[in-house]
Amino acid sequence: MVIKSAEFVKSSARADQCPPPEFPEYAFTGRSNVGKSSVLNMLTGKRKLAKTSSTPGKTQLINHFLINNSWYLADLPGYGYAKASRKMRKEFSTLIMKYIENRKNLVCLFVLVDSRHAPLTSDMNFIRWLGENLVPFVILFTKCDKLPAIKLEKNINVYLGVLKQEWENLPQYFCTSALKQTGKDQVLDFINETNAGLATKT
Repeated sequence: MVIKSAEFVKSSARADQCPPPEFPEYAFTGRSNVGKSSVLNMLTGKRKLAKTSSTPGKTQLINHFLINNSWYLADLPGYGYAKASRKMRKEFSTLIMKYIENRKNLVCLFVLVDSRHAPLTSDMNFIRWLGENLVPFVILFTKCDKLPAIKLEKNINVYLGVLKQEWENLPQYFCTSALKQTGKDQVLDFINETNAGLATKT
């Protein structure tokens, strides 16, 4: 897929404020500071589409972008930001969950995970919740350029091993690096193929 246009639509403080569900939607979330904004900018080829920051918790709203006039990209707040107040963390979690539960046109949720770290409880709990609620999702391992290939493979295998303890069929995953453009074509091809499949059902 070639991204020809990526237009900001609106920011929403509540799930019911999101744009009308008239296009297939792909949402991105993950722990704060996982590199979500960098991945979104890489995928769209727009360096400033999503604001990047060294300060975790920058995204506090649901930001919608219309891609190629045919599908929505939704940038969700990060979860698990330790320095945020307990009230703020709860508000972020509530916002994300209400969005996921009520967004009728949500096709797939991309869960971003830092490839450098061992499986974290917040990620495991969130992924478990997605499974329990039958939410289609894909895992994106981020910052894959930060590790030697052998270490990266080891970390991913450890992560998959933890998932195998609860999942009979492992979720699909991609390795990404915003710096090296790793995973860009694979993720966009996945979205393109999914959209094509949806079109044949209508």
